[in-house]
Amino acid sequence: MEAMDHVARIQAEWARERPDVDVSPQGVIGRLHRLGLLLTERLCLVYGRYGLGEGDFDVLAALRRAGAPFERAPGELAVHTMVTTGAMTKRIDRLERAGLVTRRRSAADGRGRVVALTPAGRDLIDQAFTEHMRNERSLLDGLTPEEAAQLEALLTTWLARVEPPPPAA
Repeated sequence: MEAMDHVARIQAEWARERPDVDVSPQGVIGRLHRLGLLLTERLCLVYGRYGLGEGDFDVLAALRRAGAPFERAPGELAVHTMVTTGAMTKRIDRLERAGLVTRRRSAADGRGRVVALTPAGRDLIDQAFTEHMRNERSLLDGLTPEEAAQLEALLTTWLARVEPPPPAA
């Protein structure tokens, strides 16, 4: 018999203490939550090697994915990284002080601002992203390719049912 994992032990305790409550959802939600924490910890190790936090990496990656000239409006960055505009301003300030991004007035709208990667920011995110993908690969190596594909399909379906639809363009 396999040893019970942390989540199974919690479920057993709740089943003993509250047999009137169905604790089966904890089997999925509890494990996803624990896995999410463990994955975030492992992902942040790579970001840290480049002097970045998770949010910094997200901003630089969103700018890099934009394609040349590697720039976006701050509000657009906030949407792409799912943070408030206030949190985005703090991230941009920190990245600008580090010489990884610049801010300027928008040519299309003189009132608006544009955030752009500097050459140093582009070099850094390219290096960090390459290592990040190697890290993600190593994290998935515990699954067979078939298991990874099944998990991706299930998570895609579930996320589509839980996540609010994106705002209309």
